[in-house]
Amino acid sequence: MNIAAFALALGTVLQPALTVRDVTGVERHPLETAPGKPAALFFVTNDCPISNYYAHEIRRICEDYAARGLACSLVYSDPALADGQARAHAVQFGHGSYPWIVDRQHVLVKATGVTVTPEVAVISSGAIVYRGRIDDFFVTWGQSRRQVKQHDLREALDSIFAGKPVSEPETKAIGCWIP
Repeated sequence: MNIAAFALALGTVLQPALTVRDVTGVERHPLETAPGKPAALFFVTNDCPISNYYAHEIRRICEDYAARGLACSLVYSDPALADGQARAHAVQFGHGSYPWIVDRQHVLVKATGVTVTPEVAVISSGAIVYRGRIDDFFVTWGQSRRQVKQHDLREALDSIFAGKPVSEPETKAIGCWIP
């Protein structure tokens, strides 16, 4: 089964022509992907402790999968966040050279169906092929594991790049609610 066939498992086919501006003013098309080149949209907020905890893992994932063709974007879901605040936060928390976007009208939130930060949506062939948590470190608010047991996002990406279906295309992310 190819990616396009199992991409519909989540039932969310996207409109890739959607355009947003990043914090530098550059127009981006974060839902548009080249064939065989998925995109990961990491939804965060600058004041969510769980979101901030994952900053370095987000950067590592983007770096680890860049050579394989993964396009990453950091999407701030707080519409009141100024571009300068987003830039300062991204630099402070070590986010890489991938685009930083403030989703002021929640167009990306609505298109992907994310509900908390941090939560990631992986897009391939015009559809969401994975949506959910980065890993299982957080069990619930205020409770974490000593060690990660399930690297959900990395496992999904490995499956996608191997041309296989994602075994668990949707997981429950633990984090701060997106209003």
